[in-house]
Amino acid sequence: MKTLYFECNMGAAGDMLTAALLELLPDPDDFVSRFNALGIKSVNMKREKAVKCGITGTHVSMLIDGVEETSHDHHEHEHEGDREHDHDHDHEHHHDHHHAHEHDHHDHDHVHEHHHHSSLHDIEHIVDRLKLSSKVKDDILAVYELIAQAESHVHGMPVTDIHFHEVGTMDAIADVTAFCMLINELAPDRIIASPIHTGSGHVHCAHGILPVPAPATEYLLQGIPSYSTATKGELCTPTGAALLKHFASSFGPRPVMNIDKTGYGCGKKDFEKANIVRAFLGSEDDRTDMIVELECNIDDMTGEEIGFACEELLNAGARDVFTIPVQMKKNRPGILLCVITTEAEKETLRDLIFKHTTTIGIRESIKSRYVLERESLTMHGSLGDYEVKKCHGYNVRRSKAEYESKAAIARENGISILDLRKL
Repeated sequence: MKTLYFECNMGAAGDMLTAALLELLPDPDDFVSRFNALGIKSVNMKREKAVKCGITGTHVSMLIDGVEETSHDHHEHEHEGDREHDHDHDHEHHHDHHHAHEHDHHDHDHVHEHHHHSSLHDIEHIVDRLKLSSKVKDDILAVYELIAQAESHVHGMPVTDIHFHEVGTMDAIADVTAFCMLINELAPDRIIASPIHTGSGHVHCAHGILPVPAPATEYLLQGIPSYSTATKGELCTPTGAALLKHFASSFGPRPVMNIDKTGYGCGKKDFEKANIVRAFLGSEDDRTDMIVELECNIDDMTGEEIGFACEELLNAGARDVFTIPVQMKKNRPGILLCVITTEAEKETLRDLIFKHTTTIGIRESIKSRYVLERESLTMHGSLGDYEVKKCHGYNVRRSKAEYESKAAIARENGISILDLRKL
């Protein structure tokens, strides 16, 4: 299985994500040429080498009539009395009144031609005119639909009334378009991302000074693992969050995979940590998948109560539930409850563990596992039909009659399961 994994230790933003993907292509310059030939009004992609903490990668910028829109990237904001610089990702946060001062060699009308507040309908019109496949166009509009929903929630107005500020400018549209094109060309079977570092502090935007993550970003990150550290700045932008929300099927540690190529996407700012997004392209064994283990220690429940909790967890879809005797603090004998589940079901089972046990904390770990390929067959025996599970892979072949089938035959014929071995 062809897998693409994004490592977002310094956040997620359109320009850095795009730059990381560019490095995965056999001919990045060819892509840049083809992208610039699309005719996104007055926009040209510029690709250049960058070095962050000694690591060489790629930085991507979108030029408007040959000028990089740096007014978006270099705002300073106050945080606890200190001057800070917000992250440069995606050119998403800017003051329109600064733009005229920084680019006064352009006429006033020309500036606002690129920086008007676009509606979703405006963006649909721009995208519709591009010579792209319907799949890429659908992806671009789906990303903007996510952003529109987030803005709608934050501002309390219908999606149709939303007018994008920073993410509606032509360079931001170009970032989204480039990323969607690159995903289409790389064509991974599965896309996974790490938990996302959001940064901290405050950021200036068209609406004023907002906390990091900005409200729209926070809304987009709901349901996605994210975290904050002392690193000041907006490391995850609305566009970065929306791109990963649309394309990534899961979020967690990098799975077991054979890496074919790694791309390094660099931001402009310098931090103590390398300001990069890494994209790993490789292959997973189709027989490998990811599981989630939820564990907790319990020393104040009866056997009946624990048994009931295990039944409820299994009935709710847990892959497996088991207990292990453990010695706990104050020399109390207790049990370790372990629930094996999937990323999609973990929240449901987490809530049931809290509901049906006395634990006050649950540990979570995500693990790769190797599995044999399986198939179920119906066999015809002298005592009746029964189900058999056949497994194969990793130089192993085995088969086994399913327990429920054996139990049913034993009951129907008034014999023990042990007797079935002799038949």
